[in-house]
Amino acid sequence: MSIISKKAYQALLRNGADKKRYLRILVKSGGCAGMTYDAEIDDKINMNERVVAVEDGITIVTDLQSYPYVEGLKLDYSDDLISAGFRFNNSSNDSSCGCGASFSVAGFPIINQKEATCGS
Repeated sequence: MSIISKKAYQALLRNGADKKRYLRILVKSGGCAGMTYDAEIDDKINMNERVVAVEDGITIVTDLQSYPYVEGLKLDYSDDLISAGFRFNNSSNDSSCGCGASFSVAGFPIINQKEATCGS
């Protein structure tokens, strides 16, 4: 199962992801619907993280708290003029806010982390 679209893969390479640097995907509390995805590129895996997938040399990791929310995730990239950037799409999400920046999942607890707002 592929998590990263071709456009997202190319954008990740432009942003420094490679065989020696990891793509970390986290879920944080915040936004209109309760939770938001966050991503960063790093050169080390933390002790509380596990590898979710390896795709064409890009290793995707997440922490144990975010792991259940990453199942079913698809990462895409849009280069449209109004809102270019990465898009996190997950068919497992119960609902999302109108702008698509946050989501909720039925039956899962809210993650207690720094508050974020939609689009942040």
